[in-house]
Amino acid sequence: MEGKMKTAVMLGIGEMGFEERDIPQVKDDEVLVKLEYVGICGSDLHYYETGAIGDYVVEPPFVLGHEPGGTVVEVGKNVTHLKAGDRVALEPGKTCGHCEFCKTGRYNLCPDVVFFATPPVDGVFQEYVAHEADLCFKLPNNVSTLEGALIEPLAVGFHAAIQGDAHLGQKAVVMGAGCIGLVSMMALKARGVSEVYVVDIMEKRLKKALELGADGVINGAEENVEQKIRQITDGRGVDLVIETAGTEITTRQAISIAKKGSNIVLVGYSKSGEMTLPMSLVLDKELTFKTVFRYRHIYPMAIEAVAQGKVNLKGIVTDIFDLDDVQKAMDYSVNNKTDIVKAVIRVCKNGEKDGK
Repeated sequence: MEGKMKTAVMLGIGEMGFEERDIPQVKDDEVLVKLEYVGICGSDLHYYETGAIGDYVVEPPFVLGHEPGGTVVEVGKNVTHLKAGDRVALEPGKTCGHCEFCKTGRYNLCPDVVFFATPPVDGVFQEYVAHEADLCFKLPNNVSTLEGALIEPLAVGFHAAIQGDAHLGQKAVVMGAGCIGLVSMMALKARGVSEVYVVDIMEKRLKKALELGADGVINGAEENVEQKIRQITDGRGVDLVIETAGTEITTRQAISIAKKGSNIVLVGYSKSGEMTLPMSLVLDKELTFKTVFRYRHIYPMAIEAVAQGKVNLKGIVTDIFDLDDVQKAMDYSVNNKTDIVKAVIRVCKNGEKDGK
């Protein structure tokens, strides 16, 4: 397809603008997708606020966004499983396929991954993207492109649940009720965990957790988390804790409330990158720590869970902004973190109306 497209670019810290760029040309194994929704991730906000995450430094103009859903408009000559008109969710990371991690199925650990919106690779706050066809997953008729855009964070939640060996009959706690905490909670429920409790200090997020199916919530600013969990479990502790807040306090609480011999899955990144933890208690309990870096082999499962009604992805969306309002979207997301659970950019006004 020939032509130009509107692209939202980060021009500097706290500054967004627009560029007119060429619509990407499709390679033989790619499809061209007209984007309809792109989620705003916490990493997008971090780049926007600080200009870097660790060694990944933004060099403007830079395109943010790595949670896309849209409709195929053109296919490469080698593509047979997709056609124009198919609605898809895009997995944002293209791996090398040749390293030891790719060959053993752990492709999320590939050192040469090319991932949307991870400098220097541009993201997808734009109207079109050409992407590897095998990383574009067709959506069932009852799953919208809005939900398609949110498969990416849901994949993180499912990966966390799988890392923790979540299963029927367990009691689990999710520390943190932001987007990743909520999708982790829903993933646990979808995998059959009997009771899931969510801990946060923001009442609005805790109410959202209850709306989306949590069996109970604990406000860590008002209640003693350890004491509450002891009451719920008759002093035994929970079978699984997924930590998404990324703080030392919540990680220490996770160790305290975990049952002996159970799993703790660390998902949230701490701001400092370092924590001091009670390792004597960890050893006494023989706890197993698992960690999460993105996801692998999750998209088909996550899409099926949404299609079957096991996960309410639309329920986490609190704010939708048009691409033209990207500056407002980013500023509002930065300045209203206590009110926003998940904000989304609507790229194509002619696409599905708010995912319906």
